[in-house]
Amino acid sequence: MVNETEFIKRLQNPTSKETAFRELMQFYKERLYWHIRKIVISHDDADDVLQNTFIKVFRSIDKFKGESKLYSWLYRIATNESITLINKNAKRLQISNEEHQNTAINNLAADVYFEGDEIQLKLQKAIATLPQKQQLVFNMKYFDDLKYKEIADILETSEGALKASYHIAVKKIESFLTSD
Repeated sequence: MVNETEFIKRLQNPTSKETAFRELMQFYKERLYWHIRKIVISHDDADDVLQNTFIKVFRSIDKFKGESKLYSWLYRIATNESITLINKNAKRLQISNEEHQNTAINNLAADVYFEGDEIQLKLQKAIATLPQKQQLVFNMKYFDDLKYKEIADILETSEGALKASYHIAVKKIESFLTSD
């Protein structure tokens, strides 16, 4: 994408919206898929959330004011859609979000789309033990390699709180991985 401001104008212009939106999807779909997948764990759920994310973006792009970077806005929508799905599934199954995440992690080894080894599976189990916000912060910092400022924009929180959350998450994960 060339100039973000120009691109947003194309997204908000009725005559160029569809073409620009296809470019947006092409550019962000893989990154957003993996961001979502780390939250919801399941490939099928990640596909559903990705689709819902792009539908929401398409419907509300005209309201985007450019107060944050476009990708921060996309990540925020994807994150919120992911959390919504987890909450909805947990409620439907009448279990806690933590139980839902543990079930998803336990099903991960059987998932044909999961290409990880035993160590990666153990890391995913460790991440699943974290509170939801710490999971999000850890995934965005560790896997997506986002800067604290970017994560703060996405999660709409302070950088200081994020640094503390990440530090605590790392300690918990280290503790989980070394206790056998």
